[in-house]
Amino acid sequence: MAPQALAGIRIVVTRARAQAASLCRRIEALGGEVIEIPTIEIHPPNNFAALDAALGNVESYDWIMFTSVNSVEPFVERLKHVGRSVADLKHLKIVAIGSETAKQLKAAGIAVALVPTCYQAEGILDALDSKKMSGKRVLIPRAAKARDLLPETLRQWGASVDVIEAYRTLVPAVDTAEVKRRLQRGEVDVITFTSSSTVSHFAQLFGGAALSSIAGNAAIACIGPITAKTVEDLGGRADIMAAEYTIDGLVRAMVDYFNSTRGISRAKPQSTPRDKKKIRSPKFETISNDQKAQSSKQGRSG
Repeated sequence: MAPQALAGIRIVVTRARAQAASLCRRIEALGGEVIEIPTIEIHPPNNFAALDAALGNVESYDWIMFTSVNSVEPFVERLKHVGRSVADLKHLKIVAIGSETAKQLKAAGIAVALVPTCYQAEGILDALDSKKMSGKRVLIPRAAKARDLLPETLRQWGASVDVIEAYRTLVPAVDTAEVKRRLQRGEVDVITFTSSSTVSHFAQLFGGAALSSIAGNAAIACIGPITAKTVEDLGGRADIMAAEYTIDGLVRAMVDYFNSTRGISRAKPQSTPRDKKKIRSPKFETISNDQKAQSSKQGRSG
């Protein structure tokens, strides 16, 4: 990407404060202005009894599937708490839903057997042999609220699946006044969402209004189709969607989008921010009718 590819672009970042740094750095390195409003706080479950029990008997599982990077730290901590170690996982097949989750697992000394090409539950299922899952025991440590497509499908394939809460995502107490003022004045160019939880929590922080009315003329950028589906469910529209469901993919999609709109703005000075929202860069993946239909069957991600 060209230096200053996002120069002058004002971008709202909604990730948890502890996780926002990588996205903020990328935006600022390209000349963009970051407007932070954390919509998620990661908290431990009310108790770890269920997770501790599962980890105390971890050798009984065949697979452990990590569907979020947020599951890794509490998993490793509780594994040590019950007197076990990563060495006890050597016989297991470990699944990481994406590259960042895989990176965190490897940093903890846990070998990853599978990272799907498509970083979502559907990608994991596509990468598995359904016939070989019958009779297998699967542990999925995850958030209290998350999509059930993965465990339900595995059960349909004959697997025994334990879905256990490893963390909770809560809405933080943040002051939305400044972001609301900037949105109302048209001083925001794009709002980024990196999970369905960031979308639903953002809407909550703004009183549950439709996302289109909250965003105004700002474009909405989503990390993937599940997040985009949640935007639509809450009254908005995903103007930008990453072709690769990662932070880097999201940044590339924004660069392509604003390169395209800037080109049209130079050719047609009368273009307005509302016009810009309708521009699609041919370089990034847009949401087709087929994707919308598929996403509607998938539900929201956690």
